[in-house]
Amino acid sequence: MFEAKDLCSGYGSVPVLRSVNLSVDAGEIMLIVGENGAGKTTLLRTLGGFIVPTSGSVTLDGTDLTGLAPETMPDKGLRLVLDGHRVFPEISVLDNLRLGATRRVSKADFATAIEDVFSMFPILKEKLRIHARNLSGGQQQMLALGQAFVAQPKVLLCDEPSTGLAQAVLPTILEFLRRWAQRGTAVVIVEQHIRIALPVADRVLLMERGEVTMNSTAGEFERDFARHQAR
Repeated sequence: MFEAKDLCSGYGSVPVLRSVNLSVDAGEIMLIVGENGAGKTTLLRTLGGFIVPTSGSVTLDGTDLTGLAPETMPDKGLRLVLDGHRVFPEISVLDNLRLGATRRVSKADFATAIEDVFSMFPILKEKLRIHARNLSGGQQQMLALGQAFVAQPKVLLCDEPSTGLAQAVLPTILEFLRRWAQRGTAVVIVEQHIRIALPVADRVLLMERGEVTMNSTAGEFERDFARHQAR
């Protein structure tokens, strides 16, 4: 289980998160929603080690990850895919995928993982040898997810996978995340296109002004969706 308890963090002297609690089981997808400025990205960056919490804890299967440097997180089983499809633009698609594999991934596991990526995103196989800078925005987002996938993390944090993309691309990416979860990965997504993302989610966390104001099943949230939109 991936868990945050009473998590508080911010930027300098400016607090953003206020006693946030969440837990995500293996194989579960949690969708985090809320208005701009609600603290969603700050939460993912804190969970991923990019922001040191001022209080509270982050644990994975009982191992304390609180305050660890982000570069140590992959070896602990956690990967964060930041918004804006961030890849290494000056190297090939294949080399980007290779950089995603940590020393915990064997050659055989990497070969299997990369074929799984290609089965979902065949365009990456077609462009395997070209520089990542020559991919479209949607293709770079697919590559960023593929790069995280080959590491076979226990937890994936994904911030706004639709940023800069046509909405038509998003269902393919969400289906990839759904298949990923079905293999036992705990997935946490921040996404603004709630109606598109809801069908793949198991749970929904609603944030307002740095606090969790609702933690429910996706079905429960969907029934109340109109009320939340009106806020």
